[in-house]
Amino acid sequence: MSVGEEVRTDQNRPQQSLGTAAARNLATTTKSVPQMQEISSRWLLRTLPWVDVQGGTYRVNRRLTYAVGDGRITFVKTGDQVEVIPNELGELPALRSYADEEVLAELARRCRQREVAPGEVIADFGHRTDEVYLLAHGRVEKIGTGPYGDDAVLGVLADGAYFGDQALLDPEAIWEYTVRADTATTVLVLGRQDFQQVAERSDSLRAHLERLRSIPRQRTNKYGEKEVELAAGHSGEPDIPHTFVDYEPRPREYELSIAQTVLRIHTRVADLYNQPMNQTEQQLRLTVEALKERQEHELVNNPEFGLLSNCEYDQRIQPHDGAPSPDDMDELLSRRRGTKLFLAHPRAIAAFGRELNKRGLVPETIDIGGNRIPTWRGVPIYPCSKIPISEARTTSIIAMRTGESEQGVIGLRQSGIPDEIEPSLSVRFMGINEQAIIKYLVTAYYSAAVLVPDALGVLENVEIGRWR
Repeated sequence: MSVGEEVRTDQNRPQQSLGTAAARNLATTTKSVPQMQEISSRWLLRTLPWVDVQGGTYRVNRRLTYAVGDGRITFVKTGDQVEVIPNELGELPALRSYADEEVLAELARRCRQREVAPGEVIADFGHRTDEVYLLAHGRVEKIGTGPYGDDAVLGVLADGAYFGDQALLDPEAIWEYTVRADTATTVLVLGRQDFQQVAERSDSLRAHLERLRSIPRQRTNKYGEKEVELAAGHSGEPDIPHTFVDYEPRPREYELSIAQTVLRIHTRVADLYNQPMNQTEQQLRLTVEALKERQEHELVNNPEFGLLSNCEYDQRIQPHDGAPSPDDMDELLSRRRGTKLFLAHPRAIAAFGRELNKRGLVPETIDIGGNRIPTWRGVPIYPCSKIPISEARTTSIIAMRTGESEQGVIGLRQSGIPDEIEPSLSVRFMGINEQAIIKYLVTAYYSAAVLVPDALGVLENVEIGRWR
């Protein structure tokens, strides 16, 4: 090699063939349809039995119930000070349907805040009940005497609950159980003496209490429904009792809710860019998917008909140790007959799985549509990402009995609406505007109804961040 001969490397070698970048200009690519991360399994929509509703309204007729006042109380917090919202005192049985805001505000001002340490006894069995406790934050246990003389946990109460309300109507009431704080707890205390002082100065409250005391005591079953008088096991010719079954005079009606959007597509796009896939079809497909996701979210979280809002408070239970244990799931199952399914956030399912691992338990799985779904006691646990997770990393687990014939939870829809592409879901052409944009109105009608209270139960305040 001479001194002046040029040395070339692979990096500066002249190109000898057509490059791939230029060749792609003449090639046809293989494309996927548009993908969408928001799409989920939507097990609730798939497993809920749907009932067609004519006229857009579904009325749930029930037997007349005499039990009143079993609600949840809401508080406001300013710094370290907690106050009860005055109108929320109407959730107490003695104040149910009472609407004098000035009197309620005075009662709210008389509630004293008290901080309770873990393990501290708030109320002791057998003592006179002279205070009402409103549980603003924390968890307490109701403890009674078991059949063999040992302590037994009768229930767990958490934020928004109350106890000792019988003191407002019965001056001779005594505590039938002991209440002990399980965690650091904040309660508001309303004394019976303060309540009586307000009642003495308020004609409306005094009249309200007298009306409550004058209501005749009805014989009811354990669900609060009027007892059906029956005779059984008799002989001879005794008088057979007379009875009738009364109904609620104002049954609840569920109106179909709505989710809508207007899809806009330019005619140039619809006309020219339809190969290899139709632009209008893909736009509609993704819009319908988003609409169904919102539909499932509303069925879980809507304040009017959502599952979390419509669960009766005596069907809400608290985990005994924070994390969802097999014992908590058994307690949730025991509150109703024929539970068909659980709904839980995937992270709650993972937390339950960790509790099973600690005990050396392996849950059974079943095949549903090619998917392996975990079960507990034979009841499938479906994932539902629409169940919210709070800032404190707690969530809820829902248990349901479903079906109209089973007096369960049902979905509501109306089939046969104009321009329907699926039951109760329509795509309606709205025309073309002056900017040559095609418009489609995409609409879904839906709701859910709980036929009897024990068809739906919730395990609340489930911790999902515990790893030990």
